[in-house]
Amino acid sequence: MYTFSSKLKTFSIILMAVGLLGIGYGFLSAPKDIQEVEKILAADEHGSHGAAHEEKAEASHKEAGHHEAAEAAQDAHKGAAHAEVSGANEHEKHLEHVLHQLQNKPWSAVYVACIFFLLLSMGVLAFYAIQQVAQAGWSPVLFRVMQGITAYLPAGSVIFFIILVLCGLHFNHIFVWLGEGVTDPKNANYDAIITGKSGYLNFPFWIVRAAIFLLGWNLYRYYSRKNCLAQDEANDDLYYKKNFKASAGFLVFFIVSESIMAWDWIMSFDPHWFSTLFAWYVFASFFVSGITTIALVTIYLKSKGYLEYVNTSHIHDLAKFMFGISVFWTYLWFSQFMLIWYANIPEEVTYFVTRIQLYNLPFFGAVVMNFVFPLLILINTDFKRLNWVVVMAGIVILLGHYVDFFNMIMPGTVGDKWFIGVPEIASILFFLGLFIFVVFTALTKSPLLAKRNPFIEESKHFHY
Repeated sequence: MYTFSSKLKTFSIILMAVGLLGIGYGFLSAPKDIQEVEKILAADEHGSHGAAHEEKAEASHKEAGHHEAAEAAQDAHKGAAHAEVSGANEHEKHLEHVLHQLQNKPWSAVYVACIFFLLLSMGVLAFYAIQQVAQAGWSPVLFRVMQGITAYLPAGSVIFFIILVLCGLHFNHIFVWLGEGVTDPKNANYDAIITGKSGYLNFPFWIVRAAIFLLGWNLYRYYSRKNCLAQDEANDDLYYKKNFKASAGFLVFFIVSESIMAWDWIMSFDPHWFSTLFAWYVFASFFVSGITTIALVTIYLKSKGYLEYVNTSHIHDLAKFMFGISVFWTYLWFSQFMLIWYANIPEEVTYFVTRIQLYNLPFFGAVVMNFVFPLLILINTDFKRLNWVVVMAGIVILLGHYVDFFNMIMPGTVGDKWFIGVPEIASILFFLGLFIFVVFTALTKSPLLAKRNPFIEESKHFHY
């Protein structure tokens, strides 16, 4: 049986505490009204244009006398009186827009970290189900590790569902289509495109879909683990067969729910845009993150003297999946980007123009972290057997796919007001701490070897 070390437990609690403090700071420091926004924008403008403005004013003063300057000012005032009234309204709308963006920043930071860890555990659950259906002979010694990681799913689901409900109750403005008046032709916020999608994108239908997906995933996770534990005490393979059938049914449900989930929870941040590849793209991102987490947790447990039957061949196979799915993710990234960029249809290409212009470093940085680095490191067969290499590659892959989720979500919620600062880092720390605490607590609840699995002996002696 695994024992959760006091050092690791303390570390996870510290991460959660520091994370909560940082998240709280992010919400408290967000502007409360347009007056605060105006001060922020004025300070930014003064910092960038102050020197140029002073030079221009000095030159103007030298060229004109006081009398001429007064006459010019009077004429300009008369000519601009009408424009000032309409301009004031536009300025106020702009300030309100920026206010929403800055208030969205801590909400978006929490959302990105929350959905990343939730879907990471979902990636592990999908990988576990695939192993069951494929009747894989190499992986049963890793089943309890996978079950431990998926133990995060219930806690992550509850927190994420609460965030979705708060979005629907207008505690934030991160989903544009949930805004007030967007489907009312008489309202200033009216949006014809969103109105055309309102039969699908409406809060009651949206939140019901979320509840069905989260409940379905958690039910499979609960019963598959229950059957696996029962199989340890059984005299036949009845529970294994039950798990096989349940896993086959779950994978059908998963592929449908995952596609809709990607549209609902990520793509709808940009409700004017859509991509038929998007669901696969999101899947590849969290699937490789899940497999990478299995490798990292396995290596950690192995270093502490557990998982005696796990050998370098098991690590090698996990690293192969890390490499293969990284290449698959890149294929989808390039296919989506290339087709839209080359076609150059305005309503489609805007999605990438925004990211290239405003998110240039994280946008292309994610490609380096999620493709170039894993390709160069993990293409070598011998490197896949070296724990420190797999750990190094795994950390970069996980950080890279966090940045990938950041790129998918932030442009639609905060626009150009993004920055990886206190709320973003604190959100990662909180959910990482919670993830470590829940996962390693779950690992203590049962033996780390599924001893009565029909393929357990093959898995024990697996060599590649």
